[in-house]
Amino acid sequence: MNLYLAGVIFLLSPAAALAENVILRWDRVLGQTLQAGEHPGHILPARSFAMLHLAMFDAANSVDGAYIPYLIDVPGGRNASVDAAAAYAAHGVLAGLYPGRKAVLDQELAESLAGIPMHRRFQFRRIGSIVAGAMLNNRANDGWDTPWTPYSLDPLPGNWQGPTPFPGFAVFTNVMGVTPFAMSSGIQFLPRTPPELSSAEYAASLNNVKERGSLTSSTRTADQTLTALLWANPPVSDAKMMGVVASTSVEQGLTTLERSRLFALAIMAFHDALQTTFTSQYTYGRWRPLTAIQRADEDDNPATTADPGWASLLPPEATPPHPSYASNASSASASITKILSLFYETDDMPFQIDHGPGLGGVRGYPSFTSLANEVANSRIYGGAHFQYETAAGQQAGRDVAMYVFYTRLRPRGPCRPGTGTAEQG
Repeated sequence: MNLYLAGVIFLLSPAAALAENVILRWDRVLGQTLQAGEHPGHILPARSFAMLHLAMFDAANSVDGAYIPYLIDVPGGRNASVDAAAAYAAHGVLAGLYPGRKAVLDQELAESLAGIPMHRRFQFRRIGSIVAGAMLNNRANDGWDTPWTPYSLDPLPGNWQGPTPFPGFAVFTNVMGVTPFAMSSGIQFLPRTPPELSSAEYAASLNNVKERGSLTSSTRTADQTLTALLWANPPVSDAKMMGVVASTSVEQGLTTLERSRLFALAIMAFHDALQTTFTSQYTYGRWRPLTAIQRADEDDNPATTADPGWASLLPPEATPPHPSYASNASSASASITKILSLFYETDDMPFQIDHGPGLGGVRGYPSFTSLANEVANSRIYGGAHFQYETAAGQQAGRDVAMYVFYTRLRPRGPCRPGTGTAEQG
């Protein structure tokens, strides 16, 4: 199991304590499927989550009809059950992706349909099956099946150097050939060229992370150290952010259709934002702070000095094996939080995240942006990223989220004030 699967079960731990409707149920089912080791390691789990939630949205929307579909609006579904249609679509997508889990999926479907007479299920099954088939067909040749290839650069100043024991090993090198869910390509929102090594901007970022991200930093506060640890594991971090999507959807009393749309928008933006920053990383091939600081005597910048013994707060094994610019964590968090602020038409919605007893327990956030900024800053405090990388990642995430929100799953009519969702009836 690779690092992007190691903590994926956390995707549903926040939602598991909530009232589990059909959207949260099947999100949990997919999380458990990944935990069971059924997911191919060379494919980002975000792909499966996006397929799942977009299919549930199209099925639910085929019943309600309030929004423009992602792929298909199944005719004749207006009097069906939103929940049942979404359940059949979820089952169809996951059974197609993970045929080895069919027995478990069948049981989950039976529980989802409990109380619905058999003679009424045909219409729901028809909608779900058509939607699931359309989704599986749409993503059948999307590029994710391409194996990873070795990635290595000459050891020149600025070039990323991979893990010492495994030269050439890098994760998700196939990402540039993948079909996005919303964008036209992985370079649509490609971050600008990173600053030159000889520039003042580069020197300021290097000296900042050199001081605050050091294992022995005397200026990093206790809360900043905790912040670095809170967001040190990428898949667990992503899961916590999706937990905010789940918890706010319950707290705000969203309907099944509204919740399916919020999840679909968030995970679609998340996938495409990660694709954007991964593409940036393999386009520019920039080195990590650890290498940059230890070899600062090679950067031709009089404002930096080398420290061959420098070590980051987060150990090298906690740094994902791929180039550094731009920051994936910053992009992912910015994409999800921007979708939330657009959907609810406010950024100032207080919420909490339970980070667990070993990491301070429940932590409150006054706004969605405060969460995105904490995640971005955590990568500097941990010594994993430069500030210019987190800024570029955040900008990419916001750009992708705005594009997703304003071009996909749009209301057919006026929005209900304060929700970003269509007026009903």
